[in-house]
Amino acid sequence: MMVAAYLVGFSDKSSSNNLIDYNIPFTSDLRLLHITDTHAQLAPTYFREPNINLGTGKNRNVPPHIVGDKFLKYYSLDGDFNEYVYSYMRFNELAERFGKFGGYAHLKTIIDKLRGEANGNSLLLDGGDTWQGSAISLFESGMDMVEASNILGVDVMTGHWEFTFGESQFKKNLKKFNGEFVANNVFLNDEAIFNDVPSYDDENHFQKPYTIREIKGNRIAIIGQAFPYTPIANPSRYVSNLTFGIREQELQDTINKIKAKYKASLIVVLSHNGIDVDKKLASRVSGIDIILGGHTHDAVPRPIIIKNNSRKTLVLNSGCNGKFLSMIDITFSGKSYRYSYKLLPILSNSINPDIKMQSYIDKISKPYKHLLSEIVGYADDTLFRRSNFNGTFDDLLCDSMNSVLNTEISLSPGFRWGPSIIPNQPITMSDIYSHTAITYPNTYTRSMTGETIKNILEDVADNIFNTDPYLQQGGDMVRTRGIKYSINPRNVMNNRIENLRLNNNIEIKPNLKYKVSGWASVNNIEEGKPIWDITKEYLKSIGTYNVDNNEKVKITNEDSNIGIET
Repeated sequence: MMVAAYLVGFSDKSSSNNLIDYNIPFTSDLRLLHITDTHAQLAPTYFREPNINLGTGKNRNVPPHIVGDKFLKYYSLDGDFNEYVYSYMRFNELAERFGKFGGYAHLKTIIDKLRGEANGNSLLLDGGDTWQGSAISLFESGMDMVEASNILGVDVMTGHWEFTFGESQFKKNLKKFNGEFVANNVFLNDEAIFNDVPSYDDENHFQKPYTIREIKGNRIAIIGQAFPYTPIANPSRYVSNLTFGIREQELQDTINKIKAKYKASLIVVLSHNGIDVDKKLASRVSGIDIILGGHTHDAVPRPIIIKNNSRKTLVLNSGCNGKFLSMIDITFSGKSYRYSYKLLPILSNSINPDIKMQSYIDKISKPYKHLLSEIVGYADDTLFRRSNFNGTFDDLLCDSMNSVLNTEISLSPGFRWGPSIIPNQPITMSDIYSHTAITYPNTYTRSMTGETIKNILEDVADNIFNTDPYLQQGGDMVRTRGIKYSINPRNVMNNRIENLRLNNNIEIKPNLKYKVSGWASVNNIEEGKPIWDITKEYLKSIGTYNVDNNEKVKITNEDSNIGIET
């Protein structure tokens, strides 16, 4: 049995220095702190929440698939500050007023304060996508973020993009990591076992599947759930010895083993599944008390409670980019517990940065300062990425490819990571890398038939809008420029994309060929220039990027969907 208490909104009737009260007394047995999807953003950033976050099937019109004004009303949030934190609305105006979020030096200050109040009875958990996402993390192969995680005091983490540095580098990073990396759903594949690649245990786990921590006489089990589709969403060559998956039965077996062997007071799944997958998993696997999730970058102001045949499971998500820190205080009482939950925005302007962390950030950044501080250009409106469909920073990437590579159509992957850039803010090389810093950044040009282009759109749409969360592999719709189309998310595979046309309204014919550019190819090793060089060349040539807010994707049959505001 669980008894709940939680804090949702914050007052904005006082000055910005008093918007959030980080003084939270500890009167419980355990304090869990959770961050996820920081994507190597060591410095504070702006981050605009989506105006489109569609849910399908059972997840239609339920959290987290609610946006804008409807999100604020659902959670009874009011005032300008909450509008800025939790929605896309009036973003430019409110960003100027309230400033940036996150930053590891600012996170460190708040985390130390909250852990200090807990007097050793706390754990800091990291949901992954931490060691990738910036220029420095790319140049340092994630090692910069390993040390930042150590200074922050991360106890346990799982991952996804961490694997894209390759297995060898991943292992090197883990050797330097002071915490524990857990992944119950990652195993050596048959070929690796045949070739005697070392495993963690006799079950052929690649890394430790779970850990047990004892706090105030209570055993806390933390089970890792790395991103299940890593070899599909990213190049499989980086994890050639590994097999992933949701592995529902393996998770149930692990929980049963933990219960029998350790008599754990609390079972936590530290997940990078994505929130809809976590919700389905919680409904089918017995014995999970809490899922602390990541991957989909959703900020959930209060727990989603999922019922299964044995108990209720709390499903939580903590946004991205260090914008939020989740805190859940647990009080045990026999076989039950009470909890108090707070999703804390990390408003940088109201926090004094930690001296040790800031010194480290300055040190690790110094060798790259000249390169990354170069101003490349400007934009006349907000550049953002987070939306199910085209984001304006992705438009910039696509327009860069069409211009520099002389193509009529361009494609960019539906990545969700990357800070927002407010109007007329200088766009630096650091900003460009923060949307493109991957280990397979090379561009390509190809001749594609109209049928191939439609099939690409249909395939990605099914990945996003399939009504079965287990068949959703993460990310958003492939970004496009040079074309426009209609999409009916509620249709089935190969029947969602309609009225596919070039920008001049000429129909794209299935048998005609079109010159297409793109980057971040998963299945091929490309040899074109990296996307950051292409974007730099284009932006330098135009000076200021004029953001195009004209509708290129028309969503049909979703008039009643509260995950859309346009």
